[in-house]
Amino acid sequence: MLAGFKAFVGFLSNSIAIISDAINNLSDALSSIVTIIGTKLAGKAPDRNHPYGYGRMEYMTSLVISGIVLYAGITALVESIKKIIQPETPDYQAVTLVILIVGIIVKIILGIYVKKKGKSVNSDSLVASGSDALNDAILSVSVLASAIVYMIFHISLEAYVGVFVSIYIIRSGLLLIRESVDDMLGARVESGLAKKIKQEVLKDKEVRGAFDLILSDYGPDKYFGSIHIEVPDTLSVAEVDKISRGITKRVMKKYGVILHTIGVYSVNTKNEKIAKVQKNIEDIVFSHPEILQMHGFYLDEKEKIISFDIIIDFNAEHREEIYQKIYDEIHDKYKEFTINITLDVDTSD
Repeated sequence: MLAGFKAFVGFLSNSIAIISDAINNLSDALSSIVTIIGTKLAGKAPDRNHPYGYGRMEYMTSLVISGIVLYAGITALVESIKKIIQPETPDYQAVTLVILIVGIIVKIILGIYVKKKGKSVNSDSLVASGSDALNDAILSVSVLASAIVYMIFHISLEAYVGVFVSIYIIRSGLLLIRESVDDMLGARVESGLAKKIKQEVLKDKEVRGAFDLILSDYGPDKYFGSIHIEVPDTLSVAEVDKISRGITKRVMKKYGVILHTIGVYSVNTKNEKIAKVQKNIEDIVFSHPEILQMHGFYLDEKEKIISFDIIIDFNAEHREEIYQKIYDEIHDKYKEFTINITLDVDTSD
């Protein structure tokens, strides 16, 4: 209705700014329809071919919405530039101002409602739609201002306001595309959630460390994950099993995250010789300032194997060279051992 009213008034008053605003509202309406379809599909129950459900469908619909918004912005920009090159005199009436004011009020109410509803149901798409509606109200204010300026001072700014509105629409479309692509590729997990999960895992007195947290999302707030924990080598399998089950239950209850795999690193507490080797290797590793973390140390005296993981800062240049240098330094010191160093990544920092 908003798009229809504004388009009618825009053509009647020969205003490209109002027509651009109408195009923006129309793209919002189409986006909302796509969002409804996407949300419905995302809520489908898991089946044999999709055992983790259809939650990621929301990311695909967001990408479709992005394309609609981007197309609308480019179309409005082209028309606005045409009006700058070949200006036409607008014909604003009192009814024009009334329609614009009503549109602004409706958009504000709609934006607040949709954003609030989006937060209550934890839907990023709805929150984004609500924020977009509030931003649209601001754009409509600029269109209203250009109409008032023309009616009072007879200065036509509406083509330039149309360009401004169009650029804003294009920017919104590009941002939506980036966010959608990030979600589909697998962006870094929100650090606050990752830290809270690790803190929860470390509450168990037998857990000495929590590493390698990996969270895979199958839709908004639908995470499946895995983690490694360090526990003393004195624990029995039954005791480790009890710890793992407790961690899984607590994390699920508090954060809704399913840790389907909990790996175990055994911490040496008996062999002083192994402890000394570990200390020497830690000194070598942490002599490089780019190293953020070392964990999962394991030494097999019988097979002559030393294994551990390191994390190198993403901002460090020549990460492969740093890795190779560390490997060479350790290999030179312990030539009789096979050295296995895993270059790990920190997905939670």
